[in-house]
Amino acid sequence: MKRSSRYTTCEMREIVPGRFDLFERHSAAKKVFLDPAGKILDSPGFIEMVKRCEDTAQDLVFLIGGHDGLPAEWKPKADTLLSLSAMTFPHELARAMLAEQIYRAFTTLRGHPYPR
Repeated sequence: MKRSSRYTTCEMREIVPGRFDLFERHSAAKKVFLDPAGKILDSPGFIEMVKRCEDTAQDLVFLIGGHDGLPAEWKPKADTLLSLSAMTFPHELARAMLAEQIYRAFTTLRGHPYPR
């Protein structure tokens, strides 16, 4: 996330659903929740999603569920359910994979070479 902050304001934090109202706090943002049953995007598709939000000046909020997944009442409120993979990953790895895709999207959209 530190590398992505060169391109935009971003942060990563853990939230407790009962103590944080995501929908009130980020009411206008596009909410993308990671879920194994969600839509599968390749990197170009992910980049396009980020580009559409940038073009319309809409914030993006990504959410990775806890050990039991997303709160059941939150899933229907997502703008997009997104799957990183059909496989199950530890939360730390899912965070790293998502952070890397976000960074890849920003570097690509800015015309910077993505480090390999």
